[in-house]
Amino acid sequence: MPLPRATARKLLHMRDIQLRGYEREDGMFDIEVRMTDIKTYSWSNHDRGAINAGDPLHDMWMRLTIDRDMTIQAVDAAMDGTPFAICPAVAPNYQRLIGLTIGRGFLKSAMQRLGGVEGCTHLRELLQPLATVAFQTSFSMRHERQTQAANGVPAALINTCHGYREDGDVVLRAGAGK
Repeated sequence: MPLPRATARKLLHMRDIQLRGYEREDGMFDIEVRMTDIKTYSWSNHDRGAINAGDPLHDMWMRLTIDRDMTIQAVDAAMDGTPFAICPAVAPNYQRLIGLTIGRGFLKSAMQRLGGVEGCTHLRELLQPLATVAFQTSFSMRHERQTQAANGVPAALINTCHGYREDGDVVLRAGAGK
């Protein structure tokens, strides 16, 4: 069901986030994100002169290459559109994610390495959906290695959300709950 009809309004800002997950020929996975922020009006900017309506204020990319154990093996970050000329200088810091495993504690560990002035707010915000897409992309390949319940509910998913609560219908149907 879509949202209820909104009152009359004027669009000012659009943020688009595109996420893609790929299986590589070498058995690893590339998880990519691109985020753009676009305004519907023009304004002056000290570093860029002007940012015209429809031109990206932010145009940022990141790719995480992960292995089947969800460990980050490589990172690429690019900032094609930023409000300040200095912003792209932080992109190499994202190499600090190499060696982290996407799973419990991932975001906390990433923040320890890239928090505050060590990272970019916008790229850090993209780590949560990147982690989710990494899980979704690699799930079927990792699925067979995980301890599973009778009907294919991996034990690692139980109690991770409302749908997979241990006393809920989905888990009980699978014979994995209490």
